[in-house]
Amino acid sequence: MNENLKISDIPKSERPQEKLIRLGSSALSNHELLALILRTGTSKENVLGLSMRILQELDGINGLLNTSHSELMKISGIKEVKAAQIMALCELFKRFKSFKSGEEFKISDPKSAAMIVMNEISSLRQEVLMLMMLNTKNIIISIKEVFKGSLNSSIVHPREIFVEAIKKSAASIIICHNHPSGDPTPSKEDVNITLRIKECGKIVGIDLLDHIIIGGKDFISLKEQGII
Repeated sequence: MNENLKISDIPKSERPQEKLIRLGSSALSNHELLALILRTGTSKENVLGLSMRILQELDGINGLLNTSHSELMKISGIKEVKAAQIMALCELFKRFKSFKSGEEFKISDPKSAAMIVMNEISSLRQEVLMLMMLNTKNIIISIKEVFKGSLNSSIVHPREIFVEAIKKSAASIIICHNHPSGDPTPSKEDVNITLRIKECGKIVGIDLLDHIIIGGKDFISLKEQGII
């Protein structure tokens, strides 16, 4: 494909919109789908070329989903409007794949808890601790990011977790965090943090049901490991 060509110069059957209508969305490549969102390219590059370059510079879809507005603005050809379009697309995807869509969701086992946050945090480059707050029927009330960065017992304060849980009148909580390495095996610090939060939960009357560690597309439940 000549990325200097105008979309109108590309055979109609090969244009993203026409391909989607004729063949269905699954027939389109990632850059063609992104091109449909962005709609226009630049004076030097059509939207297909721009979309392909964006994905190349961000190392694909995972990079796109985890980029920031400021990082997008550094890409040649991306200004405020296109950066906002991409950020909106990424946020919509994350909400569709998580409890943030507003739908009621009941936790029935460790896997159901892991799947709620996996798409959001599995490919992040730094550790993030998510707090999942539940009612007496194990239905999620709220999910909130409470820590970001390397997790250790000196910076993960139980009070920050339980302040949020008390505000939401949670009956129980689940904590989830990611290992950027892709290996979900719990560290000694992970175990220490878990036991500390578990003990504090007993005092305030809010049970810690589980600690889910996510590495890539895998996860480990500390409850299933017998640690909780």
